[in-house]
Amino acid sequence: MSGTNVYEQVQKQSNNELLDLESYLPLVKRIAYHLKGRLPDSIFVDDLIQSGIIGLIEAMQKFNANQGASFETYAGIRIRGAMLDEIRKGDWTPRSVHRKSREVSAAIFRVEAKYGREARDEEIALEMGIDITQYHHVLQDTNSAHLLSIDEPDHEELSEERLVSKGQTPLSELAESGFQEALVAEIANLPEKEKLVMALYYDEELNLKEIGEVLEVSESRVSQIHSQAIKRIRSRMVNWI
Repeated sequence: MSGTNVYEQVQKQSNNELLDLESYLPLVKRIAYHLKGRLPDSIFVDDLIQSGIIGLIEAMQKFNANQGASFETYAGIRIRGAMLDEIRKGDWTPRSVHRKSREVSAAIFRVEAKYGREARDEEIALEMGIDITQYHHVLQDTNSAHLLSIDEPDHEELSEERLVSKGQTPLSELAESGFQEALVAEIANLPEKEKLVMALYYDEELNLKEIGEVLEVSESRVSQIHSQAIKRIRSRMVNWI
């Protein structure tokens, strides 16, 4: 099916005249470039955009205004999801990276359970049996495996797709609400620098380089802080996942 035919089909199926494909292409590109800022060079932004357009088309076909969310919010989630699906098909992240990511989360959990406070870099490194330089390298290497809002290929439980209603029962909706509240609370309880990086990245949509300029630290240091924040949240939400 040609691109023109797909476009015409979507326009005919849409009940909302405002849902024009071309008008939402900037949203697709913005999400693609935001993702690309933390992905390997082997992944091209044009491929992300193509996958995102497919997600946009699916959003136009399936959007239901009665669910409560705006179309742009719903489309943004579908677009990101389509890009992530395409990335995961390639599975460019080695299993060793996923294993190290889980090891860091487990170490953070043990340290914080032991001391009853935020785990420090040096303590986490010691718990893992490595020096601080090696620990920072682990954070750097595993950060590229974290995609989107607290999302990574081996960690679907914190996926952004959970924000989309899929006809849950009242009990599952209550559990979902509890999960979201717990997630928000854990983000709020992060150390100040980690919380700031999360806010700048996810709320303000700054890339790692831009955040580094704000904090006056290197891009690699921002990557480490972001990676540690994700793992800290994961360790603290172990009862949910």
